Amino acid sequence: MTLSPGRTPIRRLLVANRGEIARRIIRAARGLGIETVGVFSDADADARYVGECDLAVRLPGTSAADTYLDVVAVVAAAKRTGADAVHPGYGFLAENADAAQAVLDAGLVWVGPRPDAMRAMASKLAAKQIVAAAGVPVLPGARLDGDDTQIWAKAAAEIGYPLLVKASAGGGGRGMRVVDDPDALTDAVQAARREAGAAFGDATVYAERYVRRGRHVEVQVVGDHAGTVLHAFERECSLQRRHQKILEESPSPGAHPDVLARMYQAAVAAARAVDYTSLGTVEFLLDDPDPTTEPGTDAQARFYFLEMNTRLQVEHPVTEMITGLDLVATQLLLATGEPLHVTQDDVSVSGHAVEVRLVAENPAAGWVPSSGRLLRFEPPDVPGVRWDSGVVTGSTVPAYYDSLIAKVIAHGSTRTQALDRLRAALSGLRVHGVATNREALLAILDDADVRVGRTTIDVLEARADSFVTPPSTDLLDRHAVTAALAARAERETRRPTRALAPTGWRSMAETVETVIFGGDVARRVTLRTGRTGTTTVAVDDATPVEVHTHSWDGEILDVELDGVRRPARVLVGEERDDAERTIHVFADGHASAWTEPARLPAGEGSESARGPSSPVPGTIVAVHVNPGDVVAAGDPLVVLEAMKMEHRITADADASVVEVVVAVGDAVDAHEVLVVLEPLASENQES
Repeated sequence: MTLSPGRTPIRRLLVANRGEIARRIIRAARGLGIETVGVFSDADADARYVGECDLAVRLPGTSAADTYLDVVAVVAAAKRTGADAVHPGYGFLAENADAAQAVLDAGLVWVGPRPDAMRAMASKLAAKQIVAAAGVPVLPGARLDGDDTQIWAKAAAEIGYPLLVKASAGGGGRGMRVVDDPDALTDAVQAARREAGAAFGDATVYAERYVRRGRHVEVQVVGDHAGTVLHAFERECSLQRRHQKILEESPSPGAHPDVLARMYQAAVAAARAVDYTSLGTVEFLLDDPDPTTEPGTDAQARFYFLEMNTRLQVEHPVTEMITGLDLVATQLLLATGEPLHVTQDDVSVSGHAVEVRLVAENPAAGWVPSSGRLLRFEPPDVPGVRWDSGVVTGSTVPAYYDSLIAKVIAHGSTRTQALDRLRAALSGLRVHGVATNREALLAILDDADVRVGRTTIDVLEARADSFVTPPSTDLLDRHAVTAALAARAERETRRPTRALAPTGWRSMAETVETVIFGGDVARRVTLRTGRTGTTTVAVDDATPVEVHTHSWDGEILDVELDGVRRPARVLVGEERDDAERTIHVFADGHASAWTEPARLPAGEGSESARGPSSPVPGTIVAVHVNPGDVVAAGDPLVVLEAMKMEHRITADADASVVEVVVAVGDAVDAHEVLVVLEPLASENQES
């Protein structure tokens, strides 16, 4: 690592993070000749990044609080392995000023801004006061302290509805609630406090005016110890769901160049107000009240400071793609005291870049998180596309942390080309084993408003369900046939008498095989094979069509259906008499999973108790009912925290509460019964 005279070199870096960002930091460090040390929880023992470090230290436990958020354990791991610096990545300790100070007090280098700058911007309320004094426009807001709901109501009335309740510490959408009317204020504040306390250790929340139709535009800034502060242009991150960013891009399709120029100046002024060093992002809300106008035509549009993230951003690859800068390497060099060797005029934009976050979640089931083993993760090779991922085939997506699988970043000479390349990459991705949001991302990329750049913050939230479009019936029928043929071909390869008679030969005039798939997607596939080997197939009660299997190598099925030949990739699960098996199909750009029931029925005791169960593993953070209560359909029963988000478990129908199985603080697995309910008898029921 070659530095200017008098600088402090980093020879061994501890990466205090996990997943894809740990891998990204490791790559940047290796390019600078820096050795790396990883830390891993018990849940991440086999994670990809662990094997890519020069050394790795186990942090016993699975929860974030016991592992990646344990500052003492992280510093001890650095000292134990001879590391001289700590990079926190994003999330976990990245914006924890006390953690930064602990690292510095241990005689180590903190790869990030100084603790005093972090503290100044850590409280969003204090940050707004600081930047307002520097001439940066801010939204009206108020801190919601204490437990007096009347004081909350008065402050909210002065701000005006709708408003946004936000955690003062942290980010990432946690501790945020939109409140449309006074009746919803108390529940929103209490839920935001709970979530903020669990995620950041600080339950302070405040309210600010909510701009329903705006754009979220952020500016990348970078400062050195000599006082130089530059910007690296903007990223628009308006496409969000539950305040979690889903798509990020640059240049912004919805901001006028004159507005952006003012925004750059404001971002630099905000950074200079706290003598900022290292990488940071200043986030703004751009008011875009008229959806009928062409994007980027309003040169007088107003914008407001939201917050400053004193860390590396998840979406930093967008900036890297359009500027050619290596932001992580820059961050490491700045931490040594190295000055910036570029001026503002040296930083320019080339083309357009767009990023989406592929996460383990099931949009069709209410966007609940998913976890488990990735049976396949095979990204395609598409020009101009970069995959930043923490997983490979065989990796496990734990239930304890963020559900991000990969960031997919596409660059093109135009926005249209970048979007098309991104779509091609997602369409060609083969991912099996956990539910993902891939199909929802594809629907978003195909949306007419998104294609032309009308990407205000209300687009996804207002019609999230419109992006959950199930595959067509014809496509699912083809997948069902493919699954049935692959299962038959797999059994054929294990047939003991296979060598005695050719596959197509039959002693009877016709054989009939019926495959019944259950689960979320149900189909009955009937295969009829004549003595000559000709096979027809019918799905449910449809008209039979001719089908021919050209080849099967255990994974790729070359099948011709009704005269059209389509190769498909198939994973056939192990066949057992006492257990159902799953067959995964990837064809026509879509993935599906088909469940074959167990050949032997389950025992009578297999039926679970009546009542709602946990959709994912998590921790109970609130219980709203007691035995003997009567609830109506839709009433809240339990609140489950999983992967940093809260999930309300509600009653499906009018019922009485027989038993509350869980208590606050309990850890539960997926599909575990939480509350036992007894349906109420209908008033019209005959006695």
